[in-house]
Amino acid sequence: MPVLTPDIPQVESAVVEMTNTFRRENQLSAVTINPKLSAAARAYAALLAKTKQFSHTAGGTDAGKRIEATGYSYCAYSENLAMAADSRGFESRPLASSAVTGWINSPGHRANMLEAHVSEIGIGVAKVPDKLPKYVTVQVFGQPASSAVEFQISNTLKDTVHYSFGGKSHSVEPHFAITHTSCTAGPIVFDKVGSAPPKAAKARFEATDGTVYVLKPDRSAGLKVAIEKRRKIE
Repeated sequence: MPVLTPDIPQVESAVVEMTNTFRRENQLSAVTINPKLSAAARAYAALLAKTKQFSHTAGGTDAGKRIEATGYSYCAYSENLAMAADSRGFESRPLASSAVTGWINSPGHRANMLEAHVSEIGIGVAKVPDKLPKYVTVQVFGQPASSAVEFQISNTLKDTVHYSFGGKSHSVEPHFAITHTSCTAGPIVFDKVGSAPPKAAKARFEATDGTVYVLKPDRSAGLKVAIEKRRKIE
C-alpha cells in the first residue's frame, strides 16, 4: 500500500481554516494570514524538522525573536507546535485536523487559539526525516504594534484619583497625567478619590485609542470625567 503524502500548502491553508472555524464557534473574529508570520512559522518548522527537535527554543531563539527577524513589529504574539507520525502517511486535511484537534484539547494551546486580541496568523508545516512519515506544524499568532491602544488620564483635581485598567490598580497624582499604551483595550474604572478617607467614585469607560480622560471635581459623584481627543505633535 503506497504511503500517503500530504500537499503542504493545502495543510497550511486547512489549519488556518479550521482555526478560524474554532474561533467563530467561540464568538471571536477570524485571523488573517500575514506573510511575515508565515515566513517565521515555515522557517521554524524547517529547523525543527531538520534538527528533529520539538521545542519553542530550538536553535537558541524564541518565538518573539524569530518573528522580529522577519520585520514583523508586534504588540503581542503566541506560538503553538504539533507533531504527528503515522506509518500510513497523511492526507492533507487529516494532518491539519490532527494538529488543530491536539491544540484544542490542550489548555495552553487552546488559550493561544482563543486570544481575543490577535488578528493575524502564520502556519508552517515540514516533513521530518524519519523512518515513519512524520510532520511538524508551527502556528504563530500576532497582533501588529500599530493596533496598540494609547490613551491618557489627566487629573485636574487636588486629590489623587485611584482607578483600575488591564487587571491592575493605578493612581494618578493631583495635576498629573498618565499615558497608557496597551495591546488590548478594556474598561477603565475610577473608584476612589483621595486617601484620608477616600471618597467613592463610580465611573467606568471603555479605553479607546487617542482619547484623553480629563478628571474634574464633582461634589455629588466624587469626580466628573470629560472625554477629549488626544493631540499629538508630529
